[in-house]
Amino acid sequence: MYRGFWYAQALDLEGALAPTLQGTTSADVCIIGGGFLGLWSAIRLKKEQPSLDVVLIEKDRCGSGASGRNGGLANNWWAKYLSLMSICGEQEARRICEAADSAVDEIGEFCRAHNVDAQYRKDGWLWTASNPRQHNSWRVLTEKLDNYNANPFREVTPEEARAKSGSPRTLSGIFDPNAATVQPAMLARGLRRVAIELGVRIYEKTPLTRLDRRTAPVVHTAHGSVRAKKVVIAMNAWGAQFPELKRMIVVMSSDMVATAPMKTRLDATGFNDGVCVTDSRTVLNYWRNTPDGRIVFGKPLGQFAFASRIGNLYDRPCPAAEGVTAELRSFYPTLADVPVVSSWTGPLDRAMKGLPNFGFLGGNPNIIYGIGFSGNGVATTVFASRIIKSLVLEANDEWSRCGLVDQKVKLLPPEPFRFVGARMVRNALVRKETLEDHDRDAGAFTTFLTALAPAGYVPNTKK
Repeated sequence: MYRGFWYAQALDLEGALAPTLQGTTSADVCIIGGGFLGLWSAIRLKKEQPSLDVVLIEKDRCGSGASGRNGGLANNWWAKYLSLMSICGEQEARRICEAADSAVDEIGEFCRAHNVDAQYRKDGWLWTASNPRQHNSWRVLTEKLDNYNANPFREVTPEEARAKSGSPRTLSGIFDPNAATVQPAMLARGLRRVAIELGVRIYEKTPLTRLDRRTAPVVHTAHGSVRAKKVVIAMNAWGAQFPELKRMIVVMSSDMVATAPMKTRLDATGFNDGVCVTDSRTVLNYWRNTPDGRIVFGKPLGQFAFASRIGNLYDRPCPAAEGVTAELRSFYPTLADVPVVSSWTGPLDRAMKGLPNFGFLGGNPNIIYGIGFSGNGVATTVFASRIIKSLVLEANDEWSRCGLVDQKVKLLPPEPFRFVGARMVRNALVRKETLEDHDRDAGAFTTFLTALAPAGYVPNTKK
């Protein structure tokens, strides 16, 4: 399985596999999925009730899926404020954003407390315009946040934006100091270690084969089964195998490249701390650097999974590496001679509003799910695990009643319309945003298609 250099680095530190489940066992809680949501939930449950018997199964190695392959941008949800307001109102949107905000520091505190070297650097998020059409694209959001005295963003001068990003293509921007970058696979492996130390029983190379939806659900695997009082589906895009979840998301790729180390040259550009950078596209450019001086750059240009069947579609070098590399070079032309040494891809569970949904699968109160993080789960899974914990423990609290639980989500079309439509909309967005780079307008049909796109960082109040 190909995962790029992120996961290779992590396995160098903690490569021993947990055992594969053999035979039948029972547990209070069985968590399906060894990524961020599953691991944070397991840890939070064990810290809340140490006597709880928690089993976690993972089809490969913990963190080998989307969690260990993303860009490592640990952002909060203030950029999603308008979408949250449309779901659950201003007061609950603020509470959720404050919880997501606190998750950024919680990651740092966790790493310090448990000696997890995840290369955590809290140096903020620079949200930029990379062409004139993107200037002030955030204004509808920040004005609303100002109205509620909740705006964490600071406008920066064009000179400061260019200095922070080290890129001449950066034209303007705003800055949120409460964001961080991490090496995501190292964080996932650290979470795995701590979960095991707390007594979570982890089984790797243990894929789910069937879920019996009984009062006491049974999780079947290739060589065994787990009878549990509660089951948690924390499978990211792989959760789309369940019919109730399939139409909540479209499974698409996050495509990434990484350069060779070039610390001296990168430092000279000014891009020399742990700031994470995005521009204002819907087909987002997002990037960061690493402590040893690489640029890691991502853009969702790759593949959609037909009928959400993932298989090995994303377990290979990035098929869109050439396009992602070209975009990287356009931001750092003076570094164009530095080779790209790794590319990889991974699935993400894209929801219409870019926000996850939580609830009970098919109405079964003993099967809990969380899905739809839309590529923004590094920090937000930390606070989302509070929701999972409360639903598992049947708590009647602010998290079990959270506005993200049992949303009336807008379902995506069935196949083949979802697959064909997703490709058409994404390709239209690329056309439109490429034309805007040259200060040109897209045609009417392209503009019509782009209006159908899910909400991104740039607020879309019509979604």
